[in-house]
Amino acid sequence: MIKSALLVLEDGTQFHGRAIGATGSAVGEVVFNTSMTGYQEILTDPSYSRQIVTLTYPHIGNVGTNDADEESSQVHA
Repeated sequence: MIKSALLVLEDGTQFHGRAIGATGSAVGEVVFNTSMTGYQEILTDPSYSRQIVTLTYPHIGNVGTNDADEESSQVHA
C-alpha cells in the first residue's frame, strides 16, 4: 500500500510524494548532504538531531550498512 507524503516548508511551499519508512509527522530543519558514502554515519550522528536530511547522491543505500560504521545506537536524523 503506497502512502502519500507531504513536505511543507516555512514559506508555505509544498512538495507531494510517496512515504517510505516510519509514518507520522516531523518538524525540523531541512539540510542536505552531497557525500557519495557515509550515509549510515550521517543518519546515526547525534549532531543531525531534529534535522530532515536530504541525501543527494543517487546510489545511496546500494551497499547496505554495518554495525562498525554507526556513530550511535539509533538514527537521529
